[in-house]
Amino acid sequence: MTAQWVMYGIKNCDTIKKARNYLSTSGIDFHFHDYRADGLDAALLQSFIDQLGYDVLLNTRGTTWRQLPEAERDAIRDAASAKALMLAHPALIKRPVLAAPDGTLLVGFKEPVYHAFIQEKS
Repeated sequence: MTAQWVMYGIKNCDTIKKARNYLSTSGIDFHFHDYRADGLDAALLQSFIDQLGYDVLLNTRGTTWRQLPEAERDAIRDAASAKALMLAHPALIKRPVLAAPDGTLLVGFKEPVYHAFIQEKS
């Protein structure tokens, strides 16, 4: 099986909808992995952290973060504590995470950045 583009996120997220639409209208064949429907395992999240760092992945601006008890937010001290929290609350992971066929990751969605990333990796 040939490696393909994979987008990770949560399907009802507005940014995910924009990014999925961009890939579809650009003719990019991709698989969408929904953390809620398809799950999120520790090994996958660790691979994201290894490549990007937990600080890039942890969304501290969203509703899920703001709704966490202050003690849980304050408990983030390192990659291990951030990973545990993101596994418990996948909505804390910045979206989308786009994986190129070579495994390189891109976080977030901005059309010009997606265009350049896809051109470089295709």
